[in-house]
Amino acid sequence: MRVFFTDRSDVSDKTVVLTGDNYHHIKNVLRLAKGDEILVKTGGNLSYLCSVSEFEENKVICSVKDIFEADTELPIRVSVFQGIPKGDKMELVIQKCTELGASEIIPVMTERSIVRLDDKKKKSKLARWEKVALGASEQSRRSKVCLVSEPVTFEEALAKAVDFDHLIFPYECAEGFAFTRKVFSEIMPGESVALFIGPEGGFSNKEAQLAEAAGVKTVTLGRRILRTETAAIFVLSVLGFLTEAD
Repeated sequence: MRVFFTDRSDVSDKTVVLTGDNYHHIKNVLRLAKGDEILVKTGGNLSYLCSVSEFEENKVICSVKDIFEADTELPIRVSVFQGIPKGDKMELVIQKCTELGASEIIPVMTERSIVRLDDKKKKSKLARWEKVALGASEQSRRSKVCLVSEPVTFEEALAKAVDFDHLIFPYECAEGFAFTRKVFSEIMPGESVALFIGPEGGFSNKEAQLAEAAGVKTVTLGRRILRTETAAIFVLSVLGFLTEAD
């Protein structure tokens, strides 16, 4: 069953009105017909089971058949500070991190980031990344849409992360997997995690020193060097396994 996110103001106990991209997707892409069922979410724990009732100009009217609670979010809040990789790897990172429960993804321009974005490119990239996050949130039936913020510098990323409960910085020069286990085991439900992931080539020594001065916990992810698009997926999978409620 397809999932669609909309504003709470579009929903009542009996009716849901979908417009904009939702209307286009339902009518012209999926070609749904009257009576077809969909699931509507508004960013909270409530889900609305609806059936398509009628099509009007630029909007779809849906009848609410059932309202139920379905919290599909991680018990921790994880923001991924992702060093911008080249090509379409960022889209893959956003897609998979969204599916695994990341609350927010912050693209970071690091010293070793090959991609350089001017203001025009930032806007077009952000629009595309937000669509990827929305699609992945719908596909994985998230309760909330994963946010994607505007790209920031590494220094700005550290400043944004200062209020998080845990700052995790995977780094190939870190030693001792026992410390990684300890760091992960200390993360409790209800807490927030800032996860820093480097681009191709990882973080520079200067960035590692700045991160250490900001109080991050430098950890290893094992003996093997992971690709940038694999590292965040690995950590989120582990954190989900350790903290997800039964």
